[in-house]
Amino acid sequence: MRVRYTTSEKGKPVKQAEIYTPEEHGIKNQDVDPDALKIIRRLRNSGHSAYVVGGAVRDLALGKKPKDFDIATDASPARIRRLFRNSRIIGKRFRLVHIFFREKILEVSTFRSEESEGFKNVYGAIEEDVRRRDFTLNALYYSPEDRVILDYVGGFKDIQARRIKPVIPLERIFSEDPVRMIRAIKYSVTSGSRLTGPLKRQLKKSTSLLADCPPSRMTEEAFKILLSGYAAPIMEELSDHALLRYILPAVDFMVGDKAFAFYRKDLFESLERLDAEVSTDGVDRARAIAHLCADFLFSISDLGKQQRIPFKEAFSEMKQFIRPLAPANKDVEKALVLLIRKKKSYRKTGRL
Repeated sequence: MRVRYTTSEKGKPVKQAEIYTPEEHGIKNQDVDPDALKIIRRLRNSGHSAYVVGGAVRDLALGKKPKDFDIATDASPARIRRLFRNSRIIGKRFRLVHIFFREKILEVSTFRSEESEGFKNVYGAIEEDVRRRDFTLNALYYSPEDRVILDYVGGFKDIQARRIKPVIPLERIFSEDPVRMIRAIKYSVTSGSRLTGPLKRQLKKSTSLLADCPPSRMTEEAFKILLSGYAAPIMEELSDHALLRYILPAVDFMVGDKAFAFYRKDLFESLERLDAEVSTDGVDRARAIAHLCADFLFSISDLGKQQRIPFKEAFSEMKQFIRPLAPANKDVEKALVLLIRKKKSYRKTGRL
């Protein structure tokens, strides 16, 4: 391990970041998305710094295959847009650039400053950008050109120790963004890590903050979980940490009610089958909704017990059941069509 230093106001060397070599981190460039490599190469050749950042670095360091590759750079969104004709700028408060490769989108963000000026974009240096990350295991920067990891917050050691520590101060981390509680649980499950004591206590004190989370954000987080390949264990952990009640209150009620003990067993078995499908074939949102609603429709709802399920009424019940999640109507309709077609086989085998 090497160390990057900066100089203090008094002229003394100050440790800035730890630099991990290929022999230490084990990441190979052939495991990085080739289009991400192209983006970084063009940014570098244009005089900018650019890195793979966040969850992709975490997963690569854990020996997993990342689903998404995000890139961070010192180039402004306007500059990125000029360099990549197949791109567009999105967002208002924090502008990002999406670069399109057929059906794939890679997200490029500009280093953000620690300073905040309302809804104005404030850009900064990598040393500031790292302080805007949520947890240390997501605050690593990988340079494919040099094949090194830059670690400003001890995240690589935390990954090795399987612990989740916040970058943002405890008193701010969940009050600034309550969804970070859901993500903390998700990262804990997917990386096999534990929340540190102080973080766990802060989470326990902060759960009610999720009550004000917009349905759109809750919907996005829920589908990230359902399509992660770890839906069953993540949902179980969310239930144990009193967070599921804010994501899927109807599900949480039945999971925790002794009168519905059979439902808890059936639900998590259905989610385990969903996880198996995600890891082998990949699934869309509609199929995830079907797995989530199958046991409710066939075991709880009177509509599902009828010989011919009334589509309009069943659609409304499913929408009500998964509130406050608000997926597209077409996905709920597609899920219901699948459930109606598979009704007989599901009742016999429990499989879609």
